[in-house]
Amino acid sequence: MERRILVIGALGQVGSDLVPALRQIYGATHVIASDLKPATDEAGPYAMLDCTDGVALDELVTRMRVGIIYHLAALLSATAERMPQQAWRLNVDGLYTVLEVARLHRCQIFVPSSIAAFGPETPRDPTPQVTIQRPTTMYGISKVISELLCSYYVARYGLDARGLRFPGLISATAPPGGGTTDYAVEIFHAALSTGAYTCYLQPDTRLPLMYMADGIRAMLELMATDRERLRYANAYNIQGFSATPAELAAAISRRIPEFQIDYAIQPYRQAIADSWPHALDDSAARADWGWQPHYDLEGMVDEMLRVIRQQSAS
Repeated sequence: MERRILVIGALGQVGSDLVPALRQIYGATHVIASDLKPATDEAGPYAMLDCTDGVALDELVTRMRVGIIYHLAALLSATAERMPQQAWRLNVDGLYTVLEVARLHRCQIFVPSSIAAFGPETPRDPTPQVTIQRPTTMYGISKVISELLCSYYVARYGLDARGLRFPGLISATAPPGGGTTDYAVEIFHAALSTGAYTCYLQPDTRLPLMYMADGIRAMLELMATDRERLRYANAYNIQGFSATPAELAAAISRRIPEFQIDYAIQPYRQAIADSWPHALDDSAARADWGWQPHYDLEGMVDEMLRVIRQQSAS
């Protein structure tokens, strides 16, 4: 029997889009979703799982004959700053547990990284593929550790570990999960429900962003690429587009003229954003596995408004 795919953290923002995409390609029974919470509407196999519990994870991987793991469970940037001890346990201890199980069962594994892995000393426009990484947040520190730990498992054990440094991901499928770029999701729901939004970042805060469909496609393309072609397998920069809250609001206003935005800055979130890149140099991903984004700012805005309207009507 062909070995199955396990998605850890399947009910989060990325997993909510990834699991249906994987099931469409490989079949519903071939993809096992897992998370801490019970699932209410799953179209395929589901398991409640704490990824820090190595015994439970090993049992699941053995019983379900898992060959590929997408490890998405993490506390994101803003939440991790409020709960740094819990963030370390999940983001670092959890990753170590998953890597050990992947090593024992020779699983291919995807572990996402983030623009949070960079810091205020990193060149910001664009941020190179290989550069200084000295983040100032617990989430960013955990992502640097994850990149280094995956590299160690590749070199020491020959594990096939891969990953992407994601920009802020924008999706209408699941609610934001406690990230610094959550505003770029919230703003669409507010525009369509109330016609107004209060943003917690300054209007000129430029950050890399990406529509979730591009992010999911990048994951699938990276995992399908021959390992020999990948120079930076566990941490490729990928760029969608860059925008500020003011630019995003202006794009929405061109489609919803009555939309209004104002600003109430949250200092801790602003400080996180101010330490992050303005844009990413993704030339290595383009050269090594042909990465190309499909959505720019205007295309993403059109698609987000279309999908949210469709959801509201159903």
